[in-house]
Amino acid sequence: MGVQTPSPGARRAALAFIFVVVLIDVMAFGVIIPVLPHLIEDFVGGDISVASWWVGIFAVLFAAIQFVFAPIQGALSDRYGRRPVILLSCLGLGLDFVLMALAPTLAWLLVGRIVSAITAASFSTANAYIADVTSGADRARGYGMIGAAFGVGFIAGPLIGGVLGDIDLRLPFWFAAGMALLNFLYGLFVLPESLPAERRSARIHWSHANPLGSLGLLRAQPQVMGLAVVVLISAFAHYAHPSVFVLYADYRYGWGQKEVGYVLAFVGAMAIVVNAWLVGLLVKRMGERRALILALCFGAAGFAVTGLAPVGWLFLVGIPIGALWGVAAPASQSLITRQVDPAMQGRVQGALMSLTALAGVVGPAVYAGSFGWAVSPASPIDLPGIPYLVASSMLLLAIAVAWRHARLPAAPASAGDMPAGP
Repeated sequence: MGVQTPSPGARRAALAFIFVVVLIDVMAFGVIIPVLPHLIEDFVGGDISVASWWVGIFAVLFAAIQFVFAPIQGALSDRYGRRPVILLSCLGLGLDFVLMALAPTLAWLLVGRIVSAITAASFSTANAYIADVTSGADRARGYGMIGAAFGVGFIAGPLIGGVLGDIDLRLPFWFAAGMALLNFLYGLFVLPESLPAERRSARIHWSHANPLGSLGLLRAQPQVMGLAVVVLISAFAHYAHPSVFVLYADYRYGWGQKEVGYVLAFVGAMAIVVNAWLVGLLVKRMGERRALILALCFGAAGFAVTGLAPVGWLFLVGIPIGALWGVAAPASQSLITRQVDPAMQGRVQGALMSLTALAGVVGPAVYAGSFGWAVSPASPIDLPGIPYLVASSMLLLAIAVAWRHARLPAAPASAGDMPAGP
C-alpha cells in the first residue's frame, strides 16, 4: 500500500499541532519530577531511606505498566485513529494529576502513578502520527521535532515544578493537571486526524495487543527486528543518566542541586539544537543509515568521556559529544516506519514503546547497582563512572547491529504480510 501524504502546508500544520501536544505532555510530566520524591518522603514520615525505596518502586512500576499497555494503545490507534487515542490520553492524564494532587495517602499516590502509566499514550501515538503525515524524505525531520519538544519540556517542566514546589508540594500536580486538560481541549478543537478511515485496521488484532504478541510484528521482517534491537539497546543506554547522574555528580565532582539543575538545562538545550536543526541536516546529507551509525558512535564516545572524566569541566565536554546521539532516534524511527504499512504504524510504535519500557524496568537497576558497587569500600577498583562505561559499551553493540540491519526496503510491508494472529 502506498503512503499518500498531505500537501506541504497541511503537513506543516499537522506537525505543529503534534509538536504542541507532545510539548505540553512532556511539561506536564516534567513539573512533577522535582516534587514527587519529596511528596513520597512526606508520606513515609521523612525517612529518606524508605522514600528512596518507594521512589524506585514507583519508577519500575511505571515502566512495567507501560510495557504491558503500550501495544494495546498502538492497536487502538490503528483501529480507531490517532486523534481519539491522544485525546483520551490527555484527558486521562489531566484527571489523574488531579487525583495525585488530592492523594491523602501513599497508596492513593501510587494508584495515580499507575493510571499515569496506563494513559501515557501520546508519545508512541505521536510517532505513528508523524509516520502518517510525512514522506520518507521528511520523516526524520518530523521525528526531530518530537525530540525538540522533549528538550524544551525537559528544561521548562522541572524548572516550573521546582519553583511551584517551593510554594507547595501539591501545586505542581495541579499545574500538570491544568496543562494536560488544556492539551485535551487544544486537541479537541485543533488536532486533525492523521489516519484516514480507509487506512485503518479492519479490526483489533488482540494477539498483537500484548508485549509478547507485539514482537511478532517486529520479527516479521529481519530489518525491522534488527532496528528494534537498536531501539532497545539505545533505550537501555539512555537510562544511565537518570539512574545515577545526581549521585555520580555529587560523589565525583561535589555538585549540588543548583549545579545539577544547570547541567540538566545544558543537556536539554543541546537536545533542542540537535533535534530541531541537526537531524534534518544530517539525514538529508547522509541518509538515515549513515546518520544513525554516526550518531551511535558519538553517543558511545560521549558516555566514555563522562564515565572517565576526573574533573567536572571534562564531564561537560562529553555532553555536546553525546548530544549528537540524539540523531539516532529520529533516524531509526524513520527507517522503521518506512518499512511498515500505514495500517500497522500504531501497533509497531506500541511494540517499540513496550521495548523502551522494558529497558526502563531493567536499566535503572543495572546502573544504580553498578554505581553502588563501584563506590563501595569493598570494590576492588575506584571507577565510579562504570555505569556510563556500560552504556558506552551497549552503544558499541548497537553500532554493530545497525551496520547489519539499517537498510531501506524496496517497499513497505503490507498489513497482509504481517502475522495477524487469531
